[in-house]
Amino acid sequence: MPRHSETRVPRPPGTASPYDVARWCAANGWPVHPLAPGRKTPAANCGTCRDEPHRPQDCPCHAAGRWCHGFHAATTNPALLEAWWGGEPTLGVGVSCGPAGLVVLDIDAHSVEVPDRNRLLPGIPIHESVNLEGLASGFDTLALLAALRGQQNPAQDDSTLRVRTPSGGLHIWYRTPQEGPRYRSSVGSSPKTALAWQVDVRATGGYIVTPATRTPAGIYSPVGPARLPAVLPDWLAAELHRTGHPVDDRPASVPPPRRIPAGPTRQRAHQLLEPLLAQVEACAAAPEGTAFTEKLNRAAYTAGGLIASGHLTNSQARDLLTAAADTARPHRSRHSHSVITSALSAGASRPLHVKGRP
Repeated sequence: MPRHSETRVPRPPGTASPYDVARWCAANGWPVHPLAPGRKTPAANCGTCRDEPHRPQDCPCHAAGRWCHGFHAATTNPALLEAWWGGEPTLGVGVSCGPAGLVVLDIDAHSVEVPDRNRLLPGIPIHESVNLEGLASGFDTLALLAALRGQQNPAQDDSTLRVRTPSGGLHIWYRTPQEGPRYRSSVGSSPKTALAWQVDVRATGGYIVTPATRTPAGIYSPVGPARLPAVLPDWLAAELHRTGHPVDDRPASVPPPRRIPAGPTRQRAHQLLEPLLAQVEACAAAPEGTAFTEKLNRAAYTAGGLIASGHLTNSQARDLLTAAADTARPHRSRHSHSVITSALSAGASRPLHVKGRP
């Protein structure tokens, strides 16, 4: 996960368009998906997907460059961002937290009955001597957890992106280390997996509303100086482990790179892809300002078309793209993987036939 964006951070709340925000997120390696205009929920599925239920991974809309199934359609593909928000500029923006490598603490401040003290911090008994008078929301339970651990309250962590919600809650954005574990999403009221009462965790299997999103209740506004997520603090990572949040969704092993088989068709496909890969590798000459994401996206989109027309296999294309991306940005493997996956899927909707194919 990068510590900087290759585009400029969105303008102050109220002036950044959803398309601006979507592009900023994608440039940071965070796959985005549309939200219904003026709402914090995903845009509706198409009529076919509503009438014929199916698994999100089997949805034909994704290969065709359309959104469906909420965060399962999230992408960093600039062409899709332009098509989606260019066609419907009032759509909101959500980030799929798992592929983005994000862990967001979603603090609620709902007026509901406070549960028994033994349910406030799952797994941590709170002695009767601890005065809980005035405890009323997730702000209080998270502060209590931090105090018990002798750590800074995340709600006051000005080193990371924090976003005030229209309902008075707070989103605290963190990123996981490049090769660190991933975490599952949870809700603070869950009897099975929860960090603290009224503190939801947005991670794998969830999404988060972006800053500058507007609803009838108000706008999601950044607070404090930070505009990018800091690395998840070790003590919070330990708490997520303690409460059962880790999930291992990584492949068991990475296959060794495979060469494109010889033959006229394969050679032509390689000749078409090679200059695009060279442009990606050339980004190694500078740490930023090289349009790395756009170049990698272009190469992967082309590779997707070659896969769809039978000139390459998916594994061959991924090996070539990953090698080029790692050459240019060796410390951004998660970002590169997200861009490659999204662009290959988009490119597969437009088969690219190389002249001379039998």
